[in-house]
This record gives sequence, C-alpha cells and structure tokens, in this order.
Amino acid sequence: MELPDPLRLRTEFAEEARSERPGLARLCLLVGAVADPARGEPGIDAAEVELDRLAGELPHRPATPRDWALALAGLLGNRYGFHGTESDYRRLESSLLQEVLRRRRGLPILLSVVWLEVARRAGAPVHGVALPGHFTVGFGPPDDLVLADPFDGGTLLSPADASLLVTGVTGAPLDPSLLRPADPLEVIRRVLNNIRAWAAARPERTDVALWAVELSLLLPSHPADLRYEHAQLLVKCGDFVRGARELESYAEVVAAVDPEAAELVRGQARAARARLN
Repeated sequence: MELPDPLRLRTEFAEEARSERPGLARLCLLVGAVADPARGEPGIDAAEVELDRLAGELPHRPATPRDWALALAGLLGNRYGFHGTESDYRRLESSLLQEVLRRRRGLPILLSVVWLEVARRAGAPVHGVALPGHFTVGFGPPDDLVLADPFDGGTLLSPADASLLVTGVTGAPLDPSLLRPADPLEVIRRVLNNIRAWAAARPERTDVALWAVELSLLLPSHPADLRYEHAQLLVKCGDFVRGARELESYAEVVAAVDPEAAELVRGQARAARARLN
C-alpha cells in the first residue's frame, strides 16, 4: 500500500538523509514538500528541472575559481535577480527551496543552496561555507578560495569582508576552520533550525514547529533535548498521549545524568495525560 503523502515524504527524507551520499537539493526540496504536501513530487520535479535549466545557461568551464564565482553572480544575481533582503527573514518561504526558486528571494543559506546546486551541475569546484549567522559559497581549493555572498546577489567577499561578517556575529576574528566545506546534513540541519526559530517566534504556528522538529529527528544525529521540544509541541497541539510518551522516553534518557530533572519531566507527562480526562 502506498503511504499517505505526508508520511511518504518524511520516509523519503529519512532515507535520503541516511544514504551514503545525501543530496542537498533533494533534502531541501523534501522539506519544501512537507511544508506544502499539496505540491508534493510534481513541485520537486519542477524545481530540479529549473536548477538544471539554470546550470545549462552558465558559460562552459570558466578557467578559475574567481571566473566561476563571477559567472554565477552574473547569471543568478544579475540576470535572474536572486538575492535577499531583511524582510525575507520574516517569511517562511525564504527557507523553502521551491519558493526561493520561484520568488528569487530567500535567506542566505537557501540562496546559497541555489548557487551550490546550479554550480555543481555545471561542474564548478564549489562548496558551502557555514559562516556564523551568514551562509556563503566558496569556489576553489583552500589556497585559492573565492567567497561569494548569494544574499547580496553574489558579491565577492575579500578575507576582510568575511572576517567582518564573522566578527559582527561572534565578536571574534574569522577562524580558518570556518571556511571548510559544509556537508549536506550540516546544511539541512541549519535550514531546519532556521524554520524552528521562525515558528518559535510565532506561537500560532506550532504546526510548522512540529514538522520541522520531526524532520530534524529523522537526521542521523540530533541533540537529546530535541525530543523534549518535540514532546512539548505534541502537547501544545493537543496530542496528549504521544506527548506524554515522548516526555516519559526523554525522562529515561535524562535520569542517568540528572534524576531530579527526569522526575520533573515525568510530572509533565502525568499532567499531559491528565488533560485527557
């Protein structure tokens, strides 16, 4: 029997995340499909076709990392107008790849996914760079690295520019380790964290918070307290039985290191079950 669409999408997300080589575009598109199940697989296919089309418009094999970065900026930033604004931080669509491709607006990390996927399809030496608070894209090897900022239309970043971005967020200078390639699971975890943060600021959107947490729990590794967050959301959504079970399960994990905290969580589980009466 075919799974109901939302469940099938989550199953595909879990399988992709746990595969030998997780596909970044596929993971991001599955997140978008879970957010809007009505679009489902056709929406995913259309987005993949659009990424292929954009890649086909790049010039053939630019010579250097800088040439690659400029070619992407010319195509995506200048010709097609992909960029971000402060207002994009207030929109859920800015974290959904299908919508970013449609609107040509998004958060730095989703715009970077567009850059990465178009560049990768064209054969560019490209990787994501997870700077604190502002995701960017790197072209070329460490000794010839060129950074571009898709949020600013693909503007090239000098080492001083990158350091300024990091210092503005952390108060510390740029550590070279921050320039390492970000793997797909690191990227999708950050995307889901952004969605959870968006929903946390909007108590009326517990539905979004719930599916974002549930997808995060499907990743190969996650912090234990994510299960506690999941349990609390279930209770808020009125699923008292599942919420209580999750709280009890989390209490068992906590009990080994903090028995008092575990007992408090068990009390929350009892209170959740009492709301059934």
